[in-house]
Amino acid sequence: MSGRGSGISWLRASRSRRWGLVGSELTMADVPLGPFAGSLITVYSAKSKAAKLHGSRQCRQLRTSDVMTAKVSLDEAVLRRLCTRCAARGAGGRPGTGLGMFLLAIGETGLLCHLQSYREPDEDECWTDHEARGAAELLRVQQRLDGLDGEDEEDDASLRKAREEAENLRGLIFSHWCGARGSLLEAEALLTYFPWVEEWAKPSLRIKARYLETLRAQAARFVDREELVVAAAAMALPMPELPCADPAFAVLGGSRVSSALVRLWRRWQSTAARIWEGPGARAYLSCEIVRGIRSSQKGRGAARAEAARLIESWEELARAAAAPLDRVPKRRLTGHVPHASAGTPRHVVTDFLDGLDEWTLGVLVTWAVQPEWGSGVLTLEVPDLVAERLLGPASGLPCSPADWTADSPKHEGRTGSEPGRLRPGVFDDTPVFDRCPVTLDHIRALRTLAPTADPLHLVFSASGGAEVLPLSTLERRLTKGWLGVLIAGASDLPASLIGPEEPERNHDSEVRATQLPGRGQDVHDPHFGESLGLAEGRHRTLRQTYGTEARQLNLRLLALARGAHDLRSLDAGRPSGLPTEVWHGLLTEDRLNLAPFRKPGSNRRGSGSALPLGPLAAVQLYTTNANPLIEGKGHSPLCRHAQHSAAVVRGDDLLAVADLMARTDSDWCSKCGGYALRRLTDTQLSYYRAAHRLHDIKEQLDNQTGGPDADPSGVIACLDELATWQPVDDAEWCSSDSWQWQETVRELTRMAARSHAVTRPS
Repeated sequence: MSGRGSGISWLRASRSRRWGLVGSELTMADVPLGPFAGSLITVYSAKSKAAKLHGSRQCRQLRTSDVMTAKVSLDEAVLRRLCTRCAARGAGGRPGTGLGMFLLAIGETGLLCHLQSYREPDEDECWTDHEARGAAELLRVQQRLDGLDGEDEEDDASLRKAREEAENLRGLIFSHWCGARGSLLEAEALLTYFPWVEEWAKPSLRIKARYLETLRAQAARFVDREELVVAAAAMALPMPELPCADPAFAVLGGSRVSSALVRLWRRWQSTAARIWEGPGARAYLSCEIVRGIRSSQKGRGAARAEAARLIESWEELARAAAAPLDRVPKRRLTGHVPHASAGTPRHVVTDFLDGLDEWTLGVLVTWAVQPEWGSGVLTLEVPDLVAERLLGPASGLPCSPADWTADSPKHEGRTGSEPGRLRPGVFDDTPVFDRCPVTLDHIRALRTLAPTADPLHLVFSASGGAEVLPLSTLERRLTKGWLGVLIAGASDLPASLIGPEEPERNHDSEVRATQLPGRGQDVHDPHFGESLGLAEGRHRTLRQTYGTEARQLNLRLLALARGAHDLRSLDAGRPSGLPTEVWHGLLTEDRLNLAPFRKPGSNRRGSGSALPLGPLAAVQLYTTNANPLIEGKGHSPLCRHAQHSAAVVRGDDLLAVADLMARTDSDWCSKCGGYALRRLTDTQLSYYRAAHRLHDIKEQLDNQTGGPDADPSGVIACLDELATWQPVDDAEWCSSDSWQWQETVRELTRMAARSHAVTRPS
């Protein structure tokens, strides 16, 4: 055996490796496809009949510039031609679809890897049962000898090396046991989503279960049952009366004696759970009480000697509490293995064994009977003292009496065997007409098997129609009985609608400044108000996003999010919410210039034109606080002073432009203006520009300064153009607004005609 670290640290360090990948190699072609057989997938290859197929055009093993693309039916022959890299990554199905999740979960880094690992001793890290037995006996003998040698006496070099190797082997065996248990549990969890694979996987699961039991038996040899009971007794002892008045501790200082002895007691109790060290190692705790005192100081040796005698008395108390009758297993408990919350991505799930102390690990390998790792239930037959410790609040493993299930933890999991199964027809891998209602288990499976799935989905229900919802909102609705289907995710939007990434527009800073409202831009300029529109939102998202794939995804999320009636419904919390770049594409902090819509004389900066708000009346404004009676200024959700980070959340307030004009009591932030404006649609931006042009003409006619071209006939031509303005959707242009608009145009036309008559030469 070669040294690989020491003790329990090797257990932690070696958990990240894949162990025991032995035996006949399984491939994707061996796995039953079930309902996904015959599904169409897109593959890429070179121009050769024998060329390997690839699930992605970006596969590094596709070394040709002349790539062929084809749609083929998924079967065993196709899987055998799939390149090893694409097979390992489960490429071939679109992410977020049932087929995509199936291929990814079954791929050679998923179920296939688990079925082929931890089946027998690894050829690189192999040990015999005789070696394990010898290492356990050596460590047990060394634990009894600890504390008997002098403080400065060195062990024999060969003995130290043998002990180090034995500790390494102990850590290696425990590491394999924990890894084998986690691998078996992960394999069984994956099979619950694809039940047609269970029968095929049973032989491999039985082999893994047998090897897991072999590892458990080997690990149990390193655990002293008697020491487990004594440790349980030590941890359960109440604090005895401490000799604070003992003259031997005077060197600590009168005021520090009590606190030093309390710390020593607590340290001794906590060390009792470290069963690898044994009682001999706990004797060295006497050094702790004189830490910080010079070795030459008088009374230091006496204080340490008295502390050693005190620790020995505590050891005797623990052994007396662990009476021989208490060391016989006679109580049956049910241990409940904590499950990861439903929907937790596979790559972030941690094994609960990583958080257990050495004592609890020793109890599991020693007294576990009938373990059902897949169900998360363990049966333990333990002595009374151990049972009391496991049932107590300090236990790292939730336990209950075997015949008592009233307070047994209830794990969130699959609510039924059938609804949680992933088949075609739930996600967007079938025609919409054939879609099946989505269930809570389906959404949790999506989060678990496809952690990079789209955060937004277009859904449909008979009660609410078509909606754009984040997955978290969908989960909440499903818990309340919502019935609907998934239509598409952001990644499913047609590329022809999203369009290619446009190159960055190269505007000078002066030109960019003139495009902002209220900064001297001519209202007759075709780019007036451009920063308020949807096109600028798209450019803003592109400018702030790095990477081609991220840009494409953000553009799709932006397009889908624009279909939400209320942006507060898109709040999915962090980190699963929309990217900040998308929020900047949905909102703008630029202000609307509402002068054309105010009543004459109501604007301090000039007279209003009393134009109807029309399509602008329903433009949405989002603020953190719109109620002046609530303490705190209102901030834009994009403001750095807002409590949340650049996103609209459920607690924000929603106003319309019509509400904003009717209020005079708002208390806005002086930095951001108090709110963020939802970007104007093409119709709203067109009307905003038309209203400002009309307002500008009115101001010039009122001031008798002539038209924009210094020619009254040009003003009349401009008014004739504005008279024909109509929104794309007539529903946004009610009859009263249309009449008011036309009446204003007619009045200004008469004023321009009179001005033209006055200025016309006689």
